Amino acid sequence: MSNTKKESIVRTLLVALAVSLVASIFVAGSAIYLKPVQRENSLLDKQRSILSIAGAGGSELSSREVQELFASRIRAKVIDITTGEEQPNLDPVSYDPLKAARDPKTSIELSREEDIASIKRREQYVTIYQLENQGRIEALILPIRGYGLWSTLYGFLAIKPDLNTVVGLGFYQHGETPGLGGEVDNPRWKALWPGKTLFDEAGRPVIEIIKGNVNPSNPGAEHQVDALSGATLTSRGVNRLLLFWLGDRGFGPYLAKLRQQGV
Repeated sequence: MSNTKKESIVRTLLVALAVSLVASIFVAGSAIYLKPVQRENSLLDKQRSILSIAGAGGSELSSREVQELFASRIRAKVIDITTGEEQPNLDPVSYDPLKAARDPKTSIELSREEDIASIKRREQYVTIYQLENQGRIEALILPIRGYGLWSTLYGFLAIKPDLNTVVGLGFYQHGETPGLGGEVDNPRWKALWPGKTLFDEAGRPVIEIIKGNVNPSNPGAEHQVDALSGATLTSRGVNRLLLFWLGDRGFGPYLAKLRQQGV
């Protein structure tokens, strides 16, 4: 091979290396630059979801309106899920319960029998939200998550001050199949939840997603919701995650304490 050809190959490789290096720097710089924007958008989506699920609007509002409404109507606080005690040293904005759930120091490992939501670990401290109006609590909004068919669904359950009646249910993040399990986002399905009751007279969680349509005249219809059409496993996953978070390893003890104290 001639020196000219060798020089040409070396030059080509150097150019390719330089282009790759510049592209890598550009991509890394863009990621760093956009990270605060992505974080802000994620927070805004969560705030919009909380307001909407709590029945305070949100879906039709601008970003600024969502932030203003959230600041004026929603109170966030971090609690110890086992005792219900507020943790004033933990900032609800910066505290990350999902990160805490991955740390053995700030979470517990669930046994197979306990882990009906398939989350593996449950954090010790959880951020909850209250929809308030002039100091009066109108709804308690609890974070929930659990595995469906293809993904973990992350959302919120809003309940009335009676701590039993559903105000709303919704998920802000999941990877379920569009048109099937993804119908958890369908407004018509979400509209089935308000007014349903979660517990029986003994305080046991009995909410149930049933196959087919709920017959309002049947006993227990107030605890039942239609399953997602063609999405049996996603429906089952939603049912299980609700039973987990309303049970003894979830918010059950906290809600029982609130019933005794009065909201």
